[in-house]
Amino acid sequence: MKDFNYWEKLHNSQKLEEFSSDEKGFLWLKVKSIIRKKLISEFVTVNEIELKETSLKRQFAELYGLLVKNPDNSHNLLNEYIERKNREILAASDTKKLVSELYKLKTFDWGGDYQNSLDKYLVSRYVKTFQSYDTLVSKFQTEISTAVQGYVLNSWYNHWSGVLIEHLFKSHKTVLPTVGKIKYVDFFIGNVPFDLKVTYLPAEYIRARRKELGFPVELTYLKAKAKELNIAFDKKAKYTDVFYEIVEKLKDRDTNGCRKVIETLKKENLQILEEAKQDHRRLAKWLYENQGEMRFGSENRLFLILTDTDDFNGSWKLKRNMDLLKPVIEDYLDSFAKKKISDLKVVFKYKGKSEIFTALTDVIFVVR
Repeated sequence: MKDFNYWEKLHNSQKLEEFSSDEKGFLWLKVKSIIRKKLISEFVTVNEIELKETSLKRQFAELYGLLVKNPDNSHNLLNEYIERKNREILAASDTKKLVSELYKLKTFDWGGDYQNSLDKYLVSRYVKTFQSYDTLVSKFQTEISTAVQGYVLNSWYNHWSGVLIEHLFKSHKTVLPTVGKIKYVDFFIGNVPFDLKVTYLPAEYIRARRKELGFPVELTYLKAKAKELNIAFDKKAKYTDVFYEIVEKLKDRDTNGCRKVIETLKKENLQILEEAKQDHRRLAKWLYENQGEMRFGSENRLFLILTDTDDFNGSWKLKRNMDLLKPVIEDYLDSFAKKKISDLKVVFKYKGKSEIFTALTDVIFVVR
C-alpha cells in the first residue's frame, strides 16, 4: 500500500524516481518541504486546516493524510503557498551584493585535505553564517588557523555561489522550489524532484577518456615536450605544481613550438568536452559511479557542468558569472517540458555495493 510510510521509506532510500510518476508521492515531497514549525503553522492557518498532533514528525503524517484525500486540490494549495514563500525569499535576497562579495576571491586553493569533523564545523560555523567576505576574512586573525583558510574560503565560495545559482532556477516559472530544505531535493522541474550539483568536467573523467581515445597522459606529454624545448622544471614538486610550472613557462616563452604544445592539449580536451555534450548520459553515469563514498547518493541529480575552455582550471570563476549562467539555465528550463522522462533515466552500479541503482538525471553545460 502506497501510504505515508511507503513514501517515507522510499525517500530515505534515496529512490526518488517513482515520486515523479505518482501524484500522491509527489504530494508527499511537497508536504515535506513545508514541515518546519513556522511554515506548517502558517500553511494550516491560511488554509483553515486543524491539526491534532503537536510534534513536527506526527504533523507531517497527519497533514499528508488529510491532503492526500483530494490530491488535485492539495497540489494547488501547496503550489500557491510555496510559490508565494519563494517570491518573498527571492525579494529579500540582495543577489547583486552577494555576487560582488564572490568576486573578492582571487584564487581557488583548498590548501589541504581535511576530515569530515572539521568540514562540518567550519561549514556550519563560518561558511554558511557570513555572507560578507571581509567579515569572514577577519575571523582568520583570531579564530581560524591559517592552515585552513583556503578550505574555508573555497567552501564559502561554493556555498554562496550555489545559493545564487539555485535562485536562478527558483526564479523560473517552471520550477517549484522546496521552501524548507528536503534531503536529496533542491527543487522540482515539472514533476521531477532534482538535487542540483554544480561541478566541472572532472579531471579524472578527462584522464580516463584521454586514455580510451589514445591521447597521452597530460603531464607525461608536458614533461616530454618541456625536455624537447629545453624548459627546466622542478621534478620533485607535486603533480599540480609541475603541471602549472610547465604550462606557465610554455606561455611565457611563447614560441611556435610552445604554443603548439598548449594548443594540442586544448584541442584534445575540447574533443572530450564536445563528446560529453553529445552523449551526456555517459558523463552522468560516470559522475554517479565515481562519486565519493562518504557522499554517495542515488537521488535524481541535475548536473550543471561549468567549463572555461581557455583555462579548465579556472572554471570555478564561472560560478559567479550570472550573465553567462542565467541565459543557459533559462533556455534549459524553457525547453524542459519537451523532454521525455524515459530519456532522463540512468542505470548505474557503485563499487562495493551489489545493488543496481536507477535515477532520473540530466546535464546542463555552461561553456565559455
